[in-house]
Order: sequence, then structure tokens, then C-alpha cells
Amino acid sequence: MKMKWWKLLVLMLAFAMLFALGCADEGEEAEEAEEATETTEEAAEVEEAAPEQTVLRLAMDADPVSLDPHVQLSGGMLQYSHMVFDSLVRWTQDGQIEPRLATSWEQIDDTTLRFHLRDDVTFHSGNHFTAEDVAWTVARLKTSQDYKFLFDPFVEAKVVDEYTVDLISAEPYGLALSMATYIFPMDAAFYTGTDENGQPKDAIVKEGPSFANAHESGTGPYMVTEREQGVRNVFTRFEGYWDTESPGNIDVIEFTPIKEDATRVAAMLAGDVDMIMPVPPQDLGRVEQAEGVQLVTMSGTRIITLHMNQERREEFQDLRVRQAVVHAINNPGIVETIMKGFATAAGQQSPEGYLGYNPDLVPRYDLEMAMSLMEEAGYADGFTVTMICPNNRYVNDEKICETAVSMLAKINITVELTTMPKAQYWDEFDARVADMQMIGWHSDTEDSANFFEYLLMCPNTDTGAGQYNSNEYCNPELDALIAASATEIDPAKRAEMLQQAEAMAYEDAAFVPLHWQNLSWAGNDNLTIGDIVNVMNFPYFGDLAVQ
Repeated sequence: MKMKWWKLLVLMLAFAMLFALGCADEGEEAEEAEEATETTEEAAEVEEAAPEQTVLRLAMDADPVSLDPHVQLSGGMLQYSHMVFDSLVRWTQDGQIEPRLATSWEQIDDTTLRFHLRDDVTFHSGNHFTAEDVAWTVARLKTSQDYKFLFDPFVEAKVVDEYTVDLISAEPYGLALSMATYIFPMDAAFYTGTDENGQPKDAIVKEGPSFANAHESGTGPYMVTEREQGVRNVFTRFEGYWDTESPGNIDVIEFTPIKEDATRVAAMLAGDVDMIMPVPPQDLGRVEQAEGVQLVTMSGTRIITLHMNQERREEFQDLRVRQAVVHAINNPGIVETIMKGFATAAGQQSPEGYLGYNPDLVPRYDLEMAMSLMEEAGYADGFTVTMICPNNRYVNDEKICETAVSMLAKINITVELTTMPKAQYWDEFDARVADMQMIGWHSDTEDSANFFEYLLMCPNTDTGAGQYNSNEYCNPELDALIAASATEIDPAKRAEMLQQAEAMAYEDAAFVPLHWQNLSWAGNDNLTIGDIVNVMNFPYFGDLAVQ
């Protein structure tokens, strides 16, 4: 049967509408697809334009004990300070002093050293750096248990104007500029007031929690963005850092403390980390020969010693016993066997090149002499003492102490040795919990007097003298000599004083000298490690670059 004409027309109109709708859908889908493609391409362009962060995976034998730069005077804390804070001036590799937060300085009179400061520096908090922050920091240093002796010669840091400050001493002081290497200005506004517990934010707390132990606001190249002490620390480049001419291009430092030497070296050789410090002497050859790895070494000036506590032990009050201990320790042998020759056996504190270095004061291992001295003192049968040592602070520290224990056994001194990580060690050291304790010291003023001021002067909690003298050794004549040397501006006369002080300590067997520790670093061969390291052993990581 034929379809009526009007029904056919309706059917044709329906097909036309469906066709039109289909075309519209296809057009929308095509348009949406085109838009999606454009969005993807734009995202890819943005992702391609976003720079990748340059990350340094760093492993050291231990991490900082605190975020407060004034809580402890130690190499580890100074390493940290140069990352997160900035000093007024700093040492160069050739022993000169260069500007940092201070652009220049001048001696106004015999007791006033004037510093002219940068005017473009911002703290991590966003606060602006001025002379007020320097004055505030010096005042805080004078209250620090560890630093107050160093800063006792200074009356104050006096603000002249917003970017000028005078460091004023009570008497002429030839080491004033050297002391400025210790001044890492802190953010006065950030550390002023009370914390959530009502405690002063500027409190310096060696043991226990404090605001400054857990928070930082420095002017340095890196901010602390993550911290789990003993496990992991992350330092992130501060976008507002003032030193735009620095060659450093590391955006993030992922710092992992690895106490065990073998594990630290294995991580470097396996490519799990990019840089390590230190390299243990037994692995120097292996690291040097590794493909893609560079080894950087340097003779060091850090003296490693053992202290004999004369207050705890009556035996150590006898000069003959102290001399016997010194004669019993074969420190040249320790250098040869434990340090693999990567150290210099010592008979005194001052290394060669320092004013106080006395060439007559040599190591004196002599076992027969040691046994004779013990017998003469009435201790032929010996006695028992306790000893504590760190196991991740100095190169081979635990092995050195274990070797010393076996050497003292030969003169019938039985040693009960306890070793522990650095993070626990210093509290125990400060508490003088043992009869013998290990201590290493580098004079960050590059001057002999610093050894005496902290390690051998009569301990005085008021002045801070003898802060690390766990010998409890006290010789007023030696103290007077060191005090006089501080105001002596004739180098020849000052050298004579310091050499005489070394001879006095030598004759008194005031401590057990072991060796001057050499320094070593290793890392990927595209890192500019050789440009940032120094004999003080606080690398300037802010200047480290990946080439």
C-alpha cells in the first residue's frame, strides 16, 4: 500500500532533525577533544618550563645536636651554622678573612673594631637584618656557657646606626677580628618573647627542650625544613638569600647521619648518596679509585686527646701517674695502625704553623718508662678507671679508645670503656661522668691560645674558662701566661708566651696527646668539593655547585 504524501514529509523531517543533532554532537565532541589537546599541550609546556630541583644527598657521621647555634661550641655546630646562619666574616682556604654580613671593618681606636653591614639581608622569617641583631647576638653569646669565655674580653657590641656596629673590648685585643668569625647574627625579633609554654624564646638550653633548640631564623643559604635528629634532616635553599653571586646551585640538601664508617662508604660507592664526610682512613684508597667519585683530603689541625680527671681520681693528682699514662700510649703506633698514616702523632696541642708550636715537644711513648713511673708512684699493681668516648664524632674514635685501653692494661691500669653517639656523648662529657674522657679540639680562631682557654685553663663556670677541661687540671701560672698573651700585640713575644705554656703543660702531663686528625671528603666528581672545604672542617655548602 502506498504511503500518503504527508506521512512521507513527516518522516523526512524527522530524519533531517536527527542528522542535524548528530552533526552538532560530533562538532561538540571534536571541539572538546581539541580543547583537551590544547590543555594537555599547555600543561606539558608548563611542566617542561618548571625547573627541576638540584638535590644533594649528604651523609655525615653525625648531625647537629640542636638548631640553636649557641648551645654548643663544636665543629658540628659550626658546620650547621654556616649552612643556616651567616657570620660577619669568615675564613678563606688560605687563612685570610673575607667579608660576609659585614662588608668592611676598621679599627676606630685600640679597643673598638667597627663593622659596616650589608643593607640587603633578610632573615628566614622575613624580618630585615640590622645592627640591632648583631648587638643582640653578641649579648647572647656572652651568656652562653660555651661561648662566654671567648666573648668575655668584649664589653659590648654597640649600635652606631642601622647598618654600623662597634665591637668594643675592655683592653686592646689582637684577636677581635678572628672572634667575628663566631658571630652568626640571630633574628632578635624572632627569638624575643615567650613560647607556647611561657618559656623565653632566647633561652640557651643544653639539656631539654627550648624554642631555639627546635626553631631557626638565620640569614644563611639554607632553611631547616625537616628534622628528625639522628635520622634525617632536610635543608632547603632560602629564596631570599642575599648572596646572589654565590656559585652554589644546590636547592635541597637531604642530610642523613650514618655513624658506621663502612655503611657510609658503601652508600657513596653504591650511588645512594652524593657526598660523604669523613672518609675513614682504611677506605681512602678504595674511594680514590672508584669511578665517578672524587676524594679530597687536607692536613688537619684538630688535636685528639684523652683527659685524666684529677678531681675524680686521686691517682691522677700524682704527676708520675699522669706521665706514666702519657708514656704508655703509643700514639705513633695509633697513627700507623688505626689511622693508616692519615694523621700526625702529637706531643702538644699546637700544630706546626701555630704561634705556640714548640718543636721540642715530641711524642714520648716509652713503655718501660711508664712501668717505672707507676712503680715509683706506688701503683705497680695498678688500679681501675672508667672511660667514655664518642663513636661517631672523630675519625676512628671508638677504635682509638679501644686501643688505648689495651695499652694502659700493660701498666696495670684497667679501663672500663663506654662508647656512645655524639648526641648523647656531650651531655655525659659535660657532667664529667668518667675518670677519662676523649676530647678533640680545633682552634677556630687559628690561634694556640684557644686550646688552652677551653681545654687547660682552670675551670671557671662564671667566666667560662676551661669549659672543656675534663682533666680538672688547674695551673694558675699557666692561666696568667695565657691571659697575658691575649693583650700582647708583638707576635714574637706572644709566640714565646704560648710556646712556654705548651712546655708547662707537657712537663705537667696535663693531658694525653694523641694526634692531629687529617680531613677527608668524598663525592660525585661533578661537585666542586675542593672549592668549599677548609682546615676548620666546616664546608661552605652554600657555595657548593653541581657542574
